[in-house]
Amino acid sequence: MSLDLANYETQAREAVKLFWGSREAALARQIESGNQDMGSRGAVTAGKNMDGFLTIAQSLIEANGFALADIFIQKRVLTLPGFFRATKLWDMLVIHHGELVAALEFKSQVGPSFGNNFNNRSEEAIGAAHDLWTAYREGAFGKDAPRPFLGWIMLLEDCDKSNMPVQDKEPYFPVDPAFKGTSYAQRYNLLCKRLVQEGLYSSATFILSPRTASEDGQYRYLSALTSLKTFVTEFAGHIATVAAKR
Repeated sequence: MSLDLANYETQAREAVKLFWGSREAALARQIESGNQDMGSRGAVTAGKNMDGFLTIAQSLIEANGFALADIFIQKRVLTLPGFFRATKLWDMLVIHHGELVAALEFKSQVGPSFGNNFNNRSEEAIGAAHDLWTAYREGAFGKDAPRPFLGWIMLLEDCDKSNMPVQDKEPYFPVDPAFKGTSYAQRYNLLCKRLVQEGLYSSATFILSPRTASEDGQYRYLSALTSLKTFVTEFAGHIATVAAKR
């Protein structure tokens, strides 16, 4: 089966430029209006920063024979049932004839604070996946429903602080040696690897990008397993497989 990766390299550079450009534009608008949020929160609350990556996913769906699938990206139609909680909002859902084909999350983190935000992002990713798969096991998405594709994409600011080794407190028990002397960038990469290896996500992508990428769309990855190419290849494969069965 031949897969169409929808020229994702070019689209990814445009997505990165849009990410940084959207943040800058949001802050500029708030400064001009005199209602700037504390710190960089104004850029976050704008809400359109990761839209370029949603576009990549949409292109992959259409390019791999599933143009008739229903793609949902509006907040009011992104709710799925959970097991430990009633519902969870996702960033993109793909549904066809009542069947959940895919659920995707697109997240980002920009400095200057990385510590608490890293822990929050980790807990969100782990909890959301565990909740969804438990609900799936219990038949929340239909009896004998095919296993959906679950994807998580994380973009982190590539800067000195995100690449600096983190000091851990170990008052009672030692930290996992895999985390010893690692930066937040390395920890995100390890998180994504383990999310896939433990079967919580079909694919988990981690990319780094500097603020200057608003001009050229520059980004990098730390391992093949967590690269954007792996995500688009596996997502395209899942879409093509589902489409072929229709």
